[in-house]
Amino acid sequence: MKVPVTAAIRELRKHGIAFEPHFYRYEARGGTAVSARELGVTEDCVVKTLILEDDAKKPLIVLMNGDREVSLKNMARLLETKAVQPCKPDVAQRHSGYMVGGTSPFGTKKRMPVYLEKRILDFETIYINGGKRGFLVALNPHELVRALEATVVEVGV
Repeated sequence: MKVPVTAAIRELRKHGIAFEPHFYRYEARGGTAVSARELGVTEDCVVKTLILEDDAKKPLIVLMNGDREVSLKNMARLLETKAVQPCKPDVAQRHSGYMVGGTSPFGTKKRMPVYLEKRILDFETIYINGGKRGFLVALNPHELVRALEATVVEVGV
């Protein structure tokens, strides 16, 4: 299958990041469990891209292992803000330029700070959205820190 040229793929190429494309049958509300099952990998090495906002409505990205959730309380504490919550789907799409289920941290419409769960770096290869539903890219997780200038955090539960 031909690699779609999404904003994420253009960004990966611009940064010289080696990646391997993977396609799967997208299921609405299937999340990382479906993509992990379809690719035959464990869910913890599939990374979800979450668009959140602080109490001032400033957007941010949290990259989290597929089998974990973000502790919103710990994230707010880390950011020294009252609260952090997930953006509504239409707001997330406005910030990222991607549809929910196809959100990548690469090539977002708005530049947002990126926070990366520390456990992601334990893997040699991770699978993250390539900017389209049903399309993941496999890459070295340390590239996330380098290319996205991600801050490493421990907010997974």
